[in-house]
Amino acid sequence: MLFEVEISTRREFEVIDIAHLIEQKIRESKIKEGLAVIFTQHTTTALFINENENGLLEDVKGFLQTLVPKGKGYKHDRIDRNAHSHLRSILLNPSLAIPIKDGTLLLGTWQSVIFVELDGPRRRRVFIKLCEC
Repeated sequence: MLFEVEISTRREFEVIDIAHLIEQKIRESKIKEGLAVIFTQHTTTALFINENENGLLEDVKGFLQTLVPKGKGYKHDRIDRNAHSHLRSILLNPSLAIPIKDGTLLLGTWQSVIFVELDGPRRRRVFIKLCEC
């Protein structure tokens, strides 16, 4: 089963916990054992698994801003001034694969699925492929 979820972001850089959206689709599918593949098809968004804690998420933002500062004279900025967003996305992932057990994501106690907007605000699409196996 393939599901599409729309996410509307409000800021240039934003982190959004989407684990509950994936869990909802698992419930709808009635899959008990399998695999969830989550994919964002935008080149200025990303996904990661980690703790959904405000301080940590602020640290992620600061980390990416330090590693890839905005307006550093990147060649792509001649087109639309968002090269930093593309470069930051390269450091993260466009997709994740997470096992499903007993009808739920097999995440650790503190783990969550985080969607990262790197060039917002925009309307984004995330695809969730659920496979029973």
